[in-house]
This record gives sequence, structure tokens and C-alpha cells, in this order.
Amino acid sequence: MENIRIGTLVNAINTVDHIPTLVNLGFESLSITFWESTGDINLVELAKKARAMTDPADVKISSLSVFGNPLTGEGNSADTYQSWIRAIDNAPLFGADMVTGFTGRMPGSIPESIPAFKKVFGELVRRAENNGVKIAFENCYMGGNWASGDWNIAVNPKAWELMFDAVPNDNIGLEWEPCHQMVQFIDPIPQLRKWAKKIFHVHGKDATIAWDVLKENGNGGPEEWCWHRTPGFGDSNWTDIITILRQNGYTGCIDIEGWHDPVYVGDLEMTGQVQALKYLKACRGGDFIQNP
Repeated sequence: MENIRIGTLVNAINTVDHIPTLVNLGFESLSITFWESTGDINLVELAKKARAMTDPADVKISSLSVFGNPLTGEGNSADTYQSWIRAIDNAPLFGADMVTGFTGRMPGSIPESIPAFKKVFGELVRRAENNGVKIAFENCYMGGNWASGDWNIAVNPKAWELMFDAVPNDNIGLEWEPCHQMVQFIDPIPQLRKWAKKIFHVHGKDATIAWDVLKENGNGGPEEWCWHRTPGFGDSNWTDIITILRQNGYTGCIDIEGWHDPVYVGDLEMTGQVQALKYLKACRGGDFIQNP
């Protein structure tokens, strides 16, 4: 059953301290995340310490993630491009075959960012190929849209078509989750069927859409109409999601992206995450049973 593992995201700064607890709770994979820069963290030493705890427990480090803007290299993202390079070069030390994050974005529309995307990630993809590493982009819109934004162009299928036409390598794909599509009123299920072969990593995050609020007030008023949710508490049927992934040969990880749920928050964070872990394991099919 574990050809699709269920895990969670862990901040690189907290990795060593948090791994023992996460292993004991039953998480099967970990995605190690950096915000904008790997900073002064020694990745070689971090890999040694992390794997000393994960390898004996058969917990996989699925990916290293760098969330910043590698296209502009401005402000707090000045080190993001170099951090992608460090992550790509060191991912194999973690036993990870993937580096993920935002594409970055130039001022203006998504098409106006494609030349810079092609230049930057054309080079990074080749570097990743040489290291046996895949690159995957989270589909979070980060407050942007087709016309403008500051972080990411990998926000919807039309953008993906432009990206993969510009950089057509086989080792470049998506870090997908239904939440970021649902809040744009995109149905994630038919999208998943169409794009499953390009999905390399899945974030376990869902959404609740308050259709009654939308029907009464629209999406431009002060009323909240959507919430990011931990799987099991949102609108998506993850049994369907995992089924479609299996039908398309997916053998990657689903790593829960916590710290967003408005109910299972604060002292209830890990309560929600462990419930999501149990839920996703059930959606995966439960315990393996040998045929007679």
C-alpha cells in the first residue's frame, strides 16, 4: 500500500527536533521546506542527521522545497536561485529525488514571465537531470492572477501549458494539491485526470467552499467564503484523488501541508494532522491484505 506514502511537511529549521515525533506518529514521508533561502544550514550535515533517524524507521524524505522567487532574485529572494542549486545538488544525500517550490515571477502577466522562466529553469532542469532529480512546482497562486503577481506562474492549466512548452524536459512537473484550484473555482478531479502524468508530488491540503455565502454575497465582499483545510475536513474526496493517481501510475508521496486549517489550529494542529494521516491511509485502501 505504501507505494503512495502519506507524510507531512517539516520546516528545515525544525527538522532534526521534529523527526522523532513525526516518525512515532506514523508519518511515512517528510518534505523538508525552506522559505526563500537555505540560509546558513549545512545541507550535508542536515542530511546525515535526518537520515540517521528516518532510514531505520523506513521513512522517506520525499523532497526539498525552496519557496521564493528565483526569477527576479530581488529582496528576500536574492538567494533563492542559489538555494535551488544547493537543493538540487544535495537532494540525493537526503535520499530525495525531487526539489520543489514556486517558479518565481517577473512583473507583468504570466506570458511575460515565460522567457525568464525558460532561461532559469532550462538550466536548473539540466542540472537536476545530471543529479537524478526531478523538479516540481506548487500550484499556489500566492495572491496573483494571470495579469500580475509576485511569486508564481504555475497557477492554472493554461500557465502549465506555457511552462512545459518552454521547458519540455521529462523531469519537470507539478507539486499539485486540490485546494489551490478549488479557490479559483476549478474542479480538481477532471484536472487531475488530465494532468496526472505531470504530477510528481502531492501536497495534502484541501479546501472548503461556502457556496451559500457565495450565492448570497459573491466573492468580492467582506464575508469569508473559503478556507484551506487539512484533508478529511474539506470538500474533496481523497479516495477519488488517490484512485486517479493510482490509475495513472503515481508512486510518489502525499505530504500533508498543515498550519492552514482554521479549526485544527494552535494546540489542535497535530490533532488535525494525525487525523488527516489516518484519513488518507484509509483513502489509500487501509492495511495491505495478502491474497489467499
